[in-house]
Amino acid sequence: MNQQASVLRTGRKFDQVLEGARAVFLADGFEGASVDNIARAAGVSKATLYSYFPDKRVLFMEVVRSACVQQADASLELAPGSRGPREVLRAAAERVHGVLLGGFSLQLFRIFVAEADRFPELGPMFYESGPMTLHGEIQAYMEAAAARGELKIEDADLAAAQFIELCKADVFLRFLFKIDTEFTEAERERVISGAIDTFLARFGA
Repeated sequence: MNQQASVLRTGRKFDQVLEGARAVFLADGFEGASVDNIARAAGVSKATLYSYFPDKRVLFMEVVRSACVQQADASLELAPGSRGPREVLRAAAERVHGVLLGGFSLQLFRIFVAEADRFPELGPMFYESGPMTLHGEIQAYMEAAAARGELKIEDADLAAAQFIELCKADVFLRFLFKIDTEFTEAERERVISGAIDTFLARFGA
């Protein structure tokens, strides 16, 4: 990751190059993406591209870095306010579905699996900025709700993981393996409602 320091993150074409690269990498993976195609997608010359990024590897790492920043900045607001556990868990479940079925995170996940040997440091970086952050926010809510007597949870870390897995039921593997590329509101609602009902049946106060 030391090469990242050499990237010049200024200039009017920088974001343009990054967006073009992201589209090509997500479509073709690291190995299949060519600098020519990236420059074409970004609408810039190869000379302009190389003025920002010395090689394709550095460009790929910058695409991942920016995605991780985007994930980390997307905080999940689970402060209960006047809402009870059912309403808060619904907000969490909808966010889980947004991450799992939104496409971008899953496309990156597929690339990380394919490129695990070439970029072993990127998978953990993406996990820590996205899935682990989401898990931590849900865990923190569950700990606070248990302290208020709204939930009966002794191990909030495990309970948060279990809730996320419940939200993945039926739809995630179908989406991961491209059996289905989209789901209706009724299909999502079936999974979300089932996840909340099952969780509260086990942990409800």
